[in-house]
Amino acid sequence: MANASLTDSLLLPETVEQRSLRDGVARLAGSYGREYFQKAAATGGFPQELWQALGDAGYLGVHISEANGGGGGGLADLAIVIEECAAQGCPMQMIVISPSIAGSIFDRHASKQLQETWLPGIASGELKVCFAITEPDAGTNTHRISTTASPRPGGGWLLKGSKYWTSGIDESDGVLVVARDAQLSTPERSALSLFVIPADAPGLSYSPIDSALRAPERQFVTFYDDVEIEEDWLVGEQGKGLEQVFAGLNPERVAAAALATGIGMYAIGRAATYANQRIVWNVPIGAHQGLSHPLAKAYIDLQLARLMNHRAATMFDAGMDSGEAANMAKLAAADASLLALDQAMQVHGGNGLSNEYGLSDLWFTARMLKTAPVSREMVLNYVAQHSLNLPKSY
Repeated sequence: MANASLTDSLLLPETVEQRSLRDGVARLAGSYGREYFQKAAATGGFPQELWQALGDAGYLGVHISEANGGGGGGLADLAIVIEECAAQGCPMQMIVISPSIAGSIFDRHASKQLQETWLPGIASGELKVCFAITEPDAGTNTHRISTTASPRPGGGWLLKGSKYWTSGIDESDGVLVVARDAQLSTPERSALSLFVIPADAPGLSYSPIDSALRAPERQFVTFYDDVEIEEDWLVGEQGKGLEQVFAGLNPERVAAAALATGIGMYAIGRAATYANQRIVWNVPIGAHQGLSHPLAKAYIDLQLARLMNHRAATMFDAGMDSGEAANMAKLAAADASLLALDQAMQVHGGNGLSNEYGLSDLWFTARMLKTAPVSREMVLNYVAQHSLNLPKSY
């Protein structure tokens, strides 16, 4: 059954339809619950039943245009789906990757053929697409990408190189790859192109990263050994891959922020319940301000982050420049989430470290969101440069 969720409040200016969406997702995700999700994460299995149920209900494609098999809503609707799943103890990173990044990019930039091939399946949950951009030597400096797509005799490209921290490729049907375009690049400037490649393409292989993350989505190094790319696998315009990627990066930040606030709200909800039920010296421990005040402050920080994230999503949906809001929401949500989870674990005392209470194994996922999908330092760089008009520092 769904847990009573602190996300169900009147603080966000959501429509009646969005509140109904939130309630529906809460009931569905809650029917699977934390224990189900923990088991999948612990055994290295993907929670396919929950994923497919979300797809069947239309939740995974709620933001994708109706012409492409989606619900015709917006990013604000998808953020509700992501946050509410996490608030029910099921923080699904794959929703941040496949529907949010790939779905948003395909919906805006892919050819009609690629849209027809991928988007209905992404919306229904039948297809998953992971995202490969990070490289060991490039990090957040995308212009230093060395994975290269070279022209192939007879048309198309040959892709050679490797990517790092590619999440969930073992569960994916396709890989959205950002590559240096050898045909258009110069020694002074790298031109990037964007391709979607079947995950079982010859020459594509991957190796798991020994990660501390306790999540169903595993992390991989991916290798591209002269992978043959067909001409119609190009997403958008050749050489403008980075511009097209940004159609997915602001949604990614909003989606990551929703994942973070959902985790934080789940943790605060569990802590408040425990603090009401745990009796020490004849009173609930929540009666002590040493516990109640930190929880109240964590709740306030989460709600402030949620408001900024809602603003970022609605700006994106309105066609406005959402970069500032999306970056600030992601930073605020990551910080608030980790603080809320840490305080919830502290309220539980020693029990906070027991997986039985469903908190401690979320820690590395919450901590990851301070670093990925964009580090707090790069967010601060962005705000310093674009909001404060300070000199670029990188």
